[in-house]
This record gives sequence, C-alpha cells and structure tokens, in this order.
Amino acid sequence: MDEIAPEYDVVVLGTGLTECILSGVLSVKGSKVLHMDRNDHYGGEAASVNIEALFRKYNNFQPGTEPWKKYGRANDWNIDLVPKLLMSNGELTNILVSTDVTRYIEFKLVAGSYVQQGNGAKATVAKVPSDASEALRSPLMGLFEKRRAKNFLQWVGNFDEANPSTHNGMNLSQTTMKQVYDKYGLEETTRDFIGHSMALYPTDDYIEKKGMAKDCVERIRLYVNSMARYGKSPYIYPLYGLGELPQGFARLSAIYGGTYMLNTNIDEVKYDESGKVTGIRATMKERGEEGEGMKFETKCKKILADPSYFQGKAKVTGHMLKAICILNHPLDKTENADSLQLIIPQSQVGRKHDIYVAVVSSAHNVCPKGYYIAIVSTIAETEANHHLELQPGLDRLGKIEETFMGPPIPIYEPLEDGSKDNIFLSRSYDATSHFETMTEDVRDIYRRAQGEELVVEKLKSGEGLVSEE
Repeated sequence: MDEIAPEYDVVVLGTGLTECILSGVLSVKGSKVLHMDRNDHYGGEAASVNIEALFRKYNNFQPGTEPWKKYGRANDWNIDLVPKLLMSNGELTNILVSTDVTRYIEFKLVAGSYVQQGNGAKATVAKVPSDASEALRSPLMGLFEKRRAKNFLQWVGNFDEANPSTHNGMNLSQTTMKQVYDKYGLEETTRDFIGHSMALYPTDDYIEKKGMAKDCVERIRLYVNSMARYGKSPYIYPLYGLGELPQGFARLSAIYGGTYMLNTNIDEVKYDESGKVTGIRATMKERGEEGEGMKFETKCKKILADPSYFQGKAKVTGHMLKAICILNHPLDKTENADSLQLIIPQSQVGRKHDIYVAVVSSAHNVCPKGYYIAIVSTIAETEANHHLELQPGLDRLGKIEETFMGPPIPIYEPLEDGSKDNIFLSRSYDATSHFETMTEDVRDIYRRAQGEELVVEKLKSGEGLVSEE
C-alpha cells in the first residue's frame, strides 16, 4: 500500500475511465493526487471481467452448477461491462498518445462500421460510407441519391471554416442541419445514416437546432478522418478489453507520484465554514480482510468523483439498457467481421433513441477462438418490457449462446458545477458504443475543476495506435 500523505491537491473517488484519465492527467501536470475506490479492482463500470465473474454478477446459473466451464478457461475471457470502441482520430486516442499511456496498451483495428436500414427480416445491413466514392457503391441508396450523397460528402471533406468559398453560401453557426440536408436534397434514410452512424448523434434532436450544422460537419469530418487513418474502419479497440484503459492511466498517475488505494470506503467528507471541501476520513481494507480495517484522514483542496459517491448531488436523466451476449458465429451480413459497430437508427425501428451493437472476438484477445462477445445497448423509453426495447439489436445477432441482462442502469448527471464546494462529479456512461461523449465529460470536469481548458496534442499524420493489420 502507498504511504498516505497528510494533504493532497485532489482526491479522486472511483476508478472508472473518466476518473482514471483525470487522475493521470492531473498527476502529469504536477498535482498531488490520492485516488481511491470502494471496489477491490480498477475500472468501475468500465471494468473487464472473466466469464465466471460475469455469470456470478448477473446470477445466470443454478446453485451447484458451473455453466461457465463449458466455455473453456474462465481467464481466457475479458468481457467488458460497457460497450465502447475508440475512434482512431478521436479525443480519447489523442489523450492516450499525448500522455504516452500507449506504452502500456496494444490496440487492434475494429473490422467494420455498419448501419441498419429498415427492420425485421428484410432489414438491410451495410457498411457506413466514409467518403464520396464509397457513397457511390453503397447499397443503402438508389442511383440518384448516391450522387446527392456524394456531393454532400465531397462538400464536407472540402469544408474549411476559415475559407468562406468552401461554405456553399451557408453560415453553419446560424444554420440548422435540416437546412443543409435540404440544400443537398438528401432523403430521410440518408440523413439517418449520416446523422447517426457518421456524426454519431443518438437521437434526431440535433436536426432542427440552429447552429448545430457546424457541430455536425465537424463530427462527420472526425468520422471520415478516423476512417482514413487505417482504411477499413474508424474504430480501434485495446487487446484484452477496455479494462486495460483505466489501468493504463492509473499506472501513469503512479509514475508521476499519484497514490492509489483500492478496497477503501469513504466514511466522511469534511467541509470548512464556507461549505468547501477540506478533506476526507476513510477506511481501507486489504482484500479479503475481516474486521475494521485501517482508518485514516487526509486533507484535500478538491474532490473529483463518479456520481455514485455523492448521489444527493446528482440527478437521474435516464436509464441504460444493456445485454451482453455470447455468440459462436459472426453477425450475418457483415462479411464475417471479427469485430464491428452496428448502429440501428431510432427511426428505423420506431424509437426515439438509437440501438447500438458492439462486437469483439478472439482477434482482440477477449475470448477463445470461435466465440464472439456482442453488447446491445440503448436508452430505456418505457418502464417495462426492456427486453423488447433491445429486441431489434438482439435480432441481428442470430443464435445466442448466453444472454446477460440486468435491470436498467441509472444515468447520473451532476446537479451543480462543483464551484460551491469544490466537489466535481462525472456523468455516468451512456448507451453509445464509442467514447466521444465520455471524453467531452473529461474536458468539462477538467475545465470546472482547474479553471482552464485541457490542452491535448492532436494525433499527427502518420501516427497511430495500430502498428500493423
């Protein structure tokens, strides 16, 4: 166990990826950090577990049985508890490279990015076009629509905010995305896959908002540039699962003097007369230890925490539905891809929120050969029949060997910005199968806690996390 100092600049509670990134970045920038978690493992909701732990977590077996043994050695499985992939040109990739956390983690390209058009047995599943030439070959559109989509994607590719001649007569800061789509005459189904599978909006709320066109174009450009980096897919994924990410940032923090304590409960948070945090009182137990454990106190200037530590300071904004599935075959209509993201836009299945399917396999050292791990997720829209809300995604999987589905997971957001008491809370993970919303939260917390922007070097041309394919 690390030695506990009498005072820290920052105490971080929870070892989810958001918290681990922040503790790593703050340590690199010179802050004295104490990082604690009530659990005896890193990762929180972003942990990766073996198949026996998954059966036990979801209570998916009868007493006296050991159904996980039919799937080989338990430790040959590293199953994520959240469905997330990294964009190869995205913000998390930039943070990984700029902090040199990549020295601890290896990555492999995700084989494909797909979108569904229609529903049921007649649904079309196809690769998301990433540029104008792919739009011309896509089965998602008819001949004339392909030409319109080609023109739109060419415009997006050439767009330069500093060069008005590339704006096609539009001020994107004052324009709705509907007006842009209308200008290029794009059909509803084309708007669907562009907005949901390239710009990665989870709902259609963005379409009518004034000024959102600039954000949408930037998102599409990020997708296209991520696709261009490796050619097959815009997504990458760490070998041995997402649990490697928080552990990598934890190592980074430790190298720069951060102190880590797992299996530690927070007994009391202390405040001064003005209501600002001054320290914590906690109890640390060794793994499997009985009795009271070691009690200690330390001072701090700020606390960064996941919302489970301060539920009275957070509100529930929705519930995530998630099903973790074990398969012994690739998904139909995906060219036998060993890994992929599939987005089912909400309008295609009569919903308000998209359904996401993330698939990984032995190609990423997360399961034995011949098996696939698929996670289907969305935001709950009803108070019952949650299995039915995920059904369009489950239907895409074909025969399922095992399904692990717990109750709806609350999604928390902080009630305040933290300036009153210097306690800065993160947001819960959402249902999306990428990390872009999580890295927005990292930037937001850093801005609130430090009073400045988090400066991260952008990935240079020729740089990357995947060495060979």
